Amino acid sequence: MSAVTTGRMPGRRPAIRGLDAAPPSSPPIETEYRPAAPIDVARAVRHQQHGAHDPTMTTSGEVIWRVSRTPRGVATLALRVGRSLVRAAAWGPGAEWAIEQLPRLCGGDDDPEGFDGTRHPLIADIHHRHPDIRLGATDLVFDDLASAVFEQKVTGLQAFSAWRAIVTWYGERAPGPTPRPMFAPPADWHLIPSWAWHRAGLEPPQSRTVVRAAQRRASIERAVAGAHGGDEHERILTSLPGIGPWTSAETRIRAFGDPDAVSVGDYHLCHTVGYALTGHRVDDDGMLELLEPWRGHRQRVIRLIYAGGVFEPRRGPRLHPEDHRDR
Repeated sequence: MSAVTTGRMPGRRPAIRGLDAAPPSSPPIETEYRPAAPIDVARAVRHQQHGAHDPTMTTSGEVIWRVSRTPRGVATLALRVGRSLVRAAAWGPGAEWAIEQLPRLCGGDDDPEGFDGTRHPLIADIHHRHPDIRLGATDLVFDDLASAVFEQKVTGLQAFSAWRAIVTWYGERAPGPTPRPMFAPPADWHLIPSWAWHRAGLEPPQSRTVVRAAQRRASIERAVAGAHGGDEHERILTSLPGIGPWTSAETRIRAFGDPDAVSVGDYHLCHTVGYALTGHRVDDDGMLELLEPWRGHRQRVIRLIYAGGVFEPRRGPRLHPEDHRDR
């Protein structure tokens, strides 16, 4: 990958509330990334989006926009994805970090070596049609952990709405010419008042988990950075109060592109995997048994199942999310 800088980096800015004006736009850092092998970059990157109205990510025309809080500060990243070339531009204090991390976000470091799709005819067929599916990684463990906590034991609609509210109210306005106001996740999750969590619609167990983790953010990030592989990451994350196997798996999938992580405890996932591989529902134990032949690549199999669009027909009404904010 080669990077061409077209303008100086802006200096660091103090944290601002999400509803403040956007910071002045400086010239971006630009680069072109050519993956060594064919990769479905758009699919890998869009997997990181939290719903259609995610304030940290959107698609406008042919450009994917993503805002993140990197170790060097907030960065806005714009990606124009071609067949074999990704053109990227980045703004903000974290722009250099975002450009350096780009191959991992696009799935360039995901290695499918050893994966055998022929163990099941459906997986073989989907893999034949989608050989370029890769798992992207953000390397931003805390914000991915926080977003996973938002999604614990609630509908996606509730989780995405709460995420949108908190990030917009307490995040930092994105630098650069974003197509709409966009925001980086908050710098100080633990300083968000209890009434704001309630107003956003997040349940107290989830908000308390985020706040407790945020108070230990630096130590969590140091421990994870020094860990090696999924098992150590799992041990560190599940040692935190309120973080179970599902949240740990979701965090590892998003932050590290863990090809073997399985979100045990997901009501829909086990049914989807069971229906795809056997034609009928299974529970978590049944799902793990079905995925065992692909150990080391179990998340890859799940990603292929979803890419293939193999879903059990709906037989009942959708769960209506409850709203406790007026109680």
